[in-house]
Amino acid sequence: MKNEKKWIDKFINHLKVQRQLSPYTCKNYYKDLILFFQYCEEGDLDSWNNIDSEHIRSFSAVRFRSGINPKSIQRNLSSIRSFFNYLIKENKLKNNPGRSVRAPKTKQKLPENIDADMMMQLLDIKENGFIPNRDRAIFELMYSSGLRLSELVNLNTTDIDLSDATVIVTGKGNKQRIIPVGRYAIRAISLWLESRNEILYSESKALFMTKKGKRISNRSIQSRLDYWGRKQNIPTKIYPHMLRHSFASHLLESSQDLRGVQELLGHANISTTQIYTHLDFQHLAQIYDDSHPRAKIKRKE
Repeated sequence: MKNEKKWIDKFINHLKVQRQLSPYTCKNYYKDLILFFQYCEEGDLDSWNNIDSEHIRSFSAVRFRSGINPKSIQRNLSSIRSFFNYLIKENKLKNNPGRSVRAPKTKQKLPENIDADMMMQLLDIKENGFIPNRDRAIFELMYSSGLRLSELVNLNTTDIDLSDATVIVTGKGNKQRIIPVGRYAIRAISLWLESRNEILYSESKALFMTKKGKRISNRSIQSRLDYWGRKQNIPTKIYPHMLRHSFASHLLESSQDLRGVQELLGHANISTTQIYTHLDFQHLAQIYDDSHPRAKIKRKE
């Protein structure tokens, strides 16, 4: 393979001169290809022509077993595919052996949530007034209906129907859905609307406002939730999406209705909702591990 390294140098030069990629990008391409070149040398391969998809797949597997992040392996493979495309253009190869090779799947990060008791502690806001009433209504509605932060911020007063206990939400792709609103949230919103009507100086249609009459921002809600999390002695940092995650996991634990939770969350694909089934299993597994007298196996997180 020693004579074949020149093709890597030619490719990197092509990236610099013809494609005018940044030095940083070119450096990453070079690092990826040298790693693969060294792997091929160790495997006694003597030409790029002798490399097939199984060699590349094996390279990916070796990297994965050594603890390399799947995203880094994905970048390695992307560099290899680009390199072989270049060799095809240079009439060095006829086919790209890396075309069908995919990186190992990235471990899906489970969403954080808090248990029902801790959620009740967070929502048990004793104070009253413009700010506490508004914050309580925001948090109750987010948890009651599983709203995204952006969906909540964009709500108008006409979107909430207190008599019918529903809210019309415009989600991703401007898709609208009608979601039930719990009685605690209805009570909190009713109290908030009284405060809002007393102090509001503008004719804005926004449901949740600042004292200056402006629609509340994402950052403001994040800040208020962090404030109340600390004030209510919640031992973990609270952020808006945690309320949505908690809504989904608590509902699924009780109902086991995956399709129903999918509709409420506004997920286009049920596979997005299925992550909460893992959360539910973790909860049940923890109960088993803590309670069963013969449960000795420590589970992986």
